[in-house]
Amino acid sequence: MTTNTELTWIKVDPDEVPPRLVMEGITKRFGGVHALESVNLNARAGEVHALCGENGAGKSTLMKILAGAIPEYEGRIILDGRDRRFQGPKDAEDAGIRIIHQELNLVPDLSVAANIFLGRERRSRLGLIDDWAMERAASALFDRLGTPISVRARVGDLRIGDQQMVEIAKALAFDALVLIMDEPTSALSDAEVSRLYRVIGDLRQSGTTVLYISHKMNEVFTLADWVTVLRDGSFVASAPRKEIQPAQVVRWMVGREIADFEFEANVPQGTPVLQVEGLSLPSPAGSGRPTLRDLNLTVRPGEVVGIAGLLGAGRTELLESLFGASADRPSGTIRLDGQEVHFQEPADAIAAGVALVTEDRKTLGLFDQMTVAENITLAQLQALATLGVVSSAAEREAVARSIDRLRIKTPSGEVPVLSLSGGNQQKCILARWLLTEPKLLLLDEPTRGIDVGAKAEIYALIHRLAERGMAIVMTSSELPELLAVSSRILVLCEGRLTAELSRSEATEEAIMDAATRFLDRVAAS
Repeated sequence: MTTNTELTWIKVDPDEVPPRLVMEGITKRFGGVHALESVNLNARAGEVHALCGENGAGKSTLMKILAGAIPEYEGRIILDGRDRRFQGPKDAEDAGIRIIHQELNLVPDLSVAANIFLGRERRSRLGLIDDWAMERAASALFDRLGTPISVRARVGDLRIGDQQMVEIAKALAFDALVLIMDEPTSALSDAEVSRLYRVIGDLRQSGTTVLYISHKMNEVFTLADWVTVLRDGSFVASAPRKEIQPAQVVRWMVGREIADFEFEANVPQGTPVLQVEGLSLPSPAGSGRPTLRDLNLTVRPGEVVGIAGLLGAGRTELLESLFGASADRPSGTIRLDGQEVHFQEPADAIAAGVALVTEDRKTLGLFDQMTVAENITLAQLQALATLGVVSSAAEREAVARSIDRLRIKTPSGEVPVLSLSGGNQQKCILARWLLTEPKLLLLDEPTRGIDVGAKAEIYALIHRLAERGMAIVMTSSELPELLAVSSRILVLCEGRLTAELSRSEATEEAIMDAATRFLDRVAAS
């Protein structure tokens, strides 16, 4: 990629404390593709070092090399003055390197405590696994994080935000010299983010080196001491956070200016695509999932209706109910194009012209053993077939069109989908559902884990789809995102609809007031 951006390296005063970690000339190829090309990174003890870049820039590959998940590469890793070459994750962990994965790496059927100490179980003097000791240690970790999670709970029963806290607790369970945090706040509430910030402050004071990957500039400029930027697998710039501005970091990341995105809301026209009356959903016993209570909403062609609320408010449960994917059948009435529908399963919703992009792409969105092309065309194979046989030419054309339309960074449609960055995996899921040409598109946190450049592309795509008359319902934890793309915003609190705000009425303050309405009443009582 050729740009006019000047490559920058701001050198550290040699009188300063020497780096704890030096990654020098790191190069990695996958086939003929350069994932990393001579990348350098220095980080000191007690430093929060932010690593920024678009999806596909090479951030995760660099961290996987450091964490021992990718043992074959060119270059050097020096830790506390000693050359190291890790042959696997356990090798890196033994050296004091821990990683908090963006893509959750948990065993759903094990307890919270068992997940935290998996592979490093506490044992009694007789060599037996000491469940009590692990549960006590796990409880202390959650006390430190300020999160009331039962250490005996089955991880698969937890909401995704709590699973993210378990992933964080796993990394904190063992003293680390270097702690890698890969988008650690992507599924956390504001309160949980604040607690994590305090923990990071404690880690800094104790001398731990924190490598922090984030697309969120407010996080970077709140936490980081130093910022390094990669683009297309190459080093672009590194500088002290105090000497740079967010706009400069974004330019380094994307090689161009990214304007603030906001489009004109379309005036709703015609018969509603979606009408919901009295929608209610019970909470499965012991699941910790919220109950939906008597929800009403209408979505017209060309509207983008944003769904706001704190984690646990019922946003995901609402979309799952509309898609026929909830564990229990909701009560109430759902009409699509004026006709009452009763979806027994997602296949019924898809056939009726409804599509859902799920919040958790790893578990619910991707088919990880398949290629990029197979993931994109999976929901549309029947339309690509003649007499029951899928046309290879038609499939190739559909895949090429989708890759171009969503600017998916991939060598081809035939590579494994898991070889792509998280943001490009998300684009594959979007491409799959757009191929079905739905009349109602449900988006659950569609930009989670996606960089600023890709977000702008997704926002523009949402705008184009709305202009073409598609009805869209979208949830997001990022209020500026909802304010930028939504025609109207509905706010949920504990499964209830507490506000419906027009574009002119919607502000972050008004949304947060409605999102905490019932919580404030409970606290007051």
